[in-house]
Amino acid sequence: MIAFIEGSLEEKNPAYVVVNCHGLGYLLHISLHTYSKLPDRGPVKIFAHQVIREDAHLLFGFAEEEERELFRLLISVSGVGPNTARMVLSSMSPAEVKTAIVSNNVSMLQSIKGIGAKSAQRMVVDLRDRLEKEGIFKDENLVFTNNTMHEEALSALVMLGFAKNAAQKALAAILKKKQGSPVTTEELVKEALKSF
Repeated sequence: MIAFIEGSLEEKNPAYVVVNCHGLGYLLHISLHTYSKLPDRGPVKIFAHQVIREDAHLLFGFAEEEERELFRLLISVSGVGPNTARMVLSSMSPAEVKTAIVSNNVSMLQSIKGIGAKSAQRMVVDLRDRLEKEGIFKDENLVFTNNTMHEEALSALVMLGFAKNAAQKALAAILKKKQGSPVTTEELVKEALKSF
């Protein structure tokens, strides 16, 4: 198993990178999150996950170990393959994915291309406890302390005409900022309106 590849970044695009490691070019499939974290050229260390299939040996690359761990958790869910997991990590940041899973936000996960209702529910059921128990979620597992309040605020913003995805992102950012301090649904909606 290849744990990481360190070398010179030769080619970078949103779907993959090529790393020259002592004259050998490794092609690693990446998410948009990793793409945004990597330099255009120069020395890099990319954490890797190897997938061996009958028809191919694939390498998936990650700028951070945290993203690789989340990728491995996602592919452990029945019906979620490496390409689907990469799509999840391209659609949302690792923190947003974890927040959606821990807060039981199935609709946010369903908004990702290729994730249906069953897959989203399976991800929540299979990974919620693991994220909390393994401490992978760190302090972010308290972002949505009151799921009802979050759902009410989200519903209000959608009724006001805002896109659901944009509203969810705004609420997640506000709750992360106000973590630990009490907040009402009304305050959440007002703060979210200021951010649009």
